[in-house]
Amino acid sequence: MTTIDDLPIRDDLRGRRPYGAPQLDVPVRLNTNENSYPVPEPVVEAISKALAAELRDLNRYPDRDAVALRTDLADYLGHGLDTDNLWAANGSNEIQQQLLQAFAGPGRTALGFTPAYSMHPLLALGTGTRWVDGRRAADFGLSPADTVDQVRVHRPDVVFLCSPNNPTGTALNPAVVDAVLAAAPGMVVVDEAYAEFARPGTPTALSLLPGHPRLVVTRTMSKAFGFAGGRLGYLAADPAVVDAVQLVRLPYHLSALTQAAARAALAHRSALLGTVEVIKEQRDRIVAELRRRRFTVADSDANFVLFEVGGDQCVVWRALLEHGVLVRDVGLPGWLRVTAGTPQETDAFLAAIDQSGKVEQ
Repeated sequence: MTTIDDLPIRDDLRGRRPYGAPQLDVPVRLNTNENSYPVPEPVVEAISKALAAELRDLNRYPDRDAVALRTDLADYLGHGLDTDNLWAANGSNEIQQQLLQAFAGPGRTALGFTPAYSMHPLLALGTGTRWVDGRRAADFGLSPADTVDQVRVHRPDVVFLCSPNNPTGTALNPAVVDAVLAAAPGMVVVDEAYAEFARPGTPTALSLLPGHPRLVVTRTMSKAFGFAGGRLGYLAADPAVVDAVQLVRLPYHLSALTQAAARAALAHRSALLGTVEVIKEQRDRIVAELRRRRFTVADSDANFVLFEVGGDQCVVWRALLEHGVLVRDVGLPGWLRVTAGTPQETDAFLAAIDQSGKVEQ
């Protein structure tokens, strides 16, 4: 049987595994930060109508620039943004890949601060970009001074910042973004995939866009919108950045069906985002209950919680799975991540925690 190693694959890809979380058939799946709530029926009907309207013309290519969708996204974000400031693709992963294709690549460097979103180094690898693992403080935070020191040492062509950060859930002090923008020689990308779940008063990097043409804010409809299966990510930036990513995007990369479904979802955003507050309540409940059980828990502005188990996280992960609850082992020794979902899912998770306990007391 032929294996990858038998093929003339790139040397830097040998021995690697593709990104992915376990997809197991268990009663409670809290490992991929999905929105646990199904799409409301009125929104299902609206999306169905929007898709039906496109079917007759599927013999034609879609709008390759997705102008109407970008206009709707600008309207959703506000902050004085318009169509020329927005770009959309198949998930924020593709957006970030396009940014690396345009601004990084062979002979260039990307810097991120781990633990952070594990796809960023993989996207760098795929685009031939040298990846540098930056460091965080013991509480997973980033200070302006320490972050700038690392930027000055590595002089990256692209800096990735995450707010809220995955897997820790911690939001970013805007002073960090300001400091990095002043010090970085290249592009600064702020990944705000979980921004809608942030606690009141948490700032967004969108407010920093005016006057900063090297700043890019990436977002997604997969999380708060519950549109993960629709695959729609987007960026907000100076129009020149949008022009740059169009140099590397594939022709007609965003299907007519995806564009129509996303526009229908945006038109019904009040209904789709109606679950956000409930999810935030469950997140805060998980934090409080785990701390009451004397677990160390990272503060979270996302729809998930990172908690320390007191020993080998693989042991606790398996114990929770035996009780029908799937959480995420993010590869951070001693820590696990759990998605905040419905009250019933939180009940099941806490019950499984009580039955499994810490590895060490």
